[in-house]
Amino acid sequence: MEPIVEMIGIRKEFPGIVANDDVNLQLLKGEIHAVLGENGAGKSTLMSILFGLYQPEAGRILVRGREVRIQNPNVANDLKIGMVHQHFKLVHNFTVTENIILGLEPMVGLGALDTKKAAARIREMSTRYGLNVDPDARIEEITVGMQQRVEILKMLYRNAEILIFDEPTSVLTPQEIHELMGILKGLVREGRSILLITHKLKEIKEVADRCTVLRRGRVVGTVTVADTTEARMAEMMVGRKVSFAVDKAPAKPGAVTLEIRNLSVMGNRKVLGLRDFSLEVRKGEIVGVAGVDGNGQAELVEALTGMRRAESGQVLLNGTDITADSVRQRIRKGIAHIPEDRHKHGLVLDYSLEDNMILELYDQPPFARRGLLDREAIRPYAEKILSDFDVRSGKGVDSNARDLSGGNQQKAIVGREIELDPEVLIAVQPTRGLDVGAIEYIHRRLVEQRDGGKAVLLVSLELDEIQNLSDRIAVLFRGERMGLLEASATDENEIGLLMAGVQGKGGAA
Repeated sequence: MEPIVEMIGIRKEFPGIVANDDVNLQLLKGEIHAVLGENGAGKSTLMSILFGLYQPEAGRILVRGREVRIQNPNVANDLKIGMVHQHFKLVHNFTVTENIILGLEPMVGLGALDTKKAAARIREMSTRYGLNVDPDARIEEITVGMQQRVEILKMLYRNAEILIFDEPTSVLTPQEIHELMGILKGLVREGRSILLITHKLKEIKEVADRCTVLRRGRVVGTVTVADTTEARMAEMMVGRKVSFAVDKAPAKPGAVTLEIRNLSVMGNRKVLGLRDFSLEVRKGEIVGVAGVDGNGQAELVEALTGMRRAESGQVLLNGTDITADSVRQRIRKGIAHIPEDRHKHGLVLDYSLEDNMILELYDQPPFARRGLLDREAIRPYAEKILSDFDVRSGKGVDSNARDLSGGNQQKAIVGREIELDPEVLIAVQPTRGLDVGAIEYIHRRLVEQRDGGKAVLLVSLELDEIQNLSDRIAVLFRGERMGLLEASATDENEIGLLMAGVQGKGGAA
């Protein structure tokens, strides 16, 4: 079968890094071709070159057998190449129709916009492809899953035949993921060809025909998905065997360590982001908080860590009310925090690793004497964390945090927080953007905390992570607790329904 797209010898450099190094990729007509790789492997860069967002330093691109130079996304659109970005490109106060026709506005008469004709075409396409999108709805009023369908319709409205999806399931519920997989299969049956960037092996096995694996900017190989196990693809991605199972014994929960009573917290839009939320976390257990992004997780975590004021309710640590305590006071009393954004809240990027390891302790003995830092005490402390948590850096503790890979930055933060020996460890998206090897390592360390009698609150958008690590699972929807489930007695479907706001049998656990 003739390839519809060929990328030959593609090389792309950024200052200090080769993102793509002599990459070859073929997309056949009518196939779903997955592009798999760890964080920073060069997947999105390669697809951005195909869509005209970047220009390569070397290499050729052939579309339908003809060599082309894709200078910008308009050229890509003319070649019938479309892309759904990981972060959607939609105007929130526009309607679905207005977003789809943006840049291709159909005019009638003396410069008047003919939205009725466009809406009718969009409605017909929506029905034909099973997308069920209302052309008159405003983007700000529809779910994230529906917004993604609008992005798909934008491509189809422009008659795209080559469709690029960049991490399309990162913000979807399990039901929306299942529906999206069906939509992708339907698009291929219509004769379209799809490039799917993802790190989720389960989704590749479900829909992809072939998979090209990248590691450190180079192609490791292209495999037929039906003939290749998830374990083999993971090994190709990280260069070693990876265990997917989280090895943990049944929990032995003790006394309540963290108690959240009827907590309500204001969100950024001056409305309550968290409403009347209650939860207990005991010693020796991991309680997971599941939910689609933006359903109150940020407000919950910031209220627990002291970064946002509670409107009402209480937070108790070992029976003591800490609702009004500062961030520093909470740290002193035993709350540790692995933040969602490691750059914004986890590290000072231009500080050395040595200084980053004592951000919460710099004014405490033995690290400070008479108001001065004691480097003789700080250095071995930082070196021990880096050694214990396998943090790899070019200059050891003297390396700036900025110079580490994302995985090593994350391991440094996890090590720093665990070394505090906290009463409660709040882990938010602890493996976001990491490869399967780093994920395996961090999961093991979280389970060690649980088994050591610590209380762990895990907040994650990855449902597999929540299910594999948690002993109990609380589900958030629009700031409210929809249910509290025993992890061993529930499944993806029940959790997914609660995440979508459908009340099930998930009561107290």
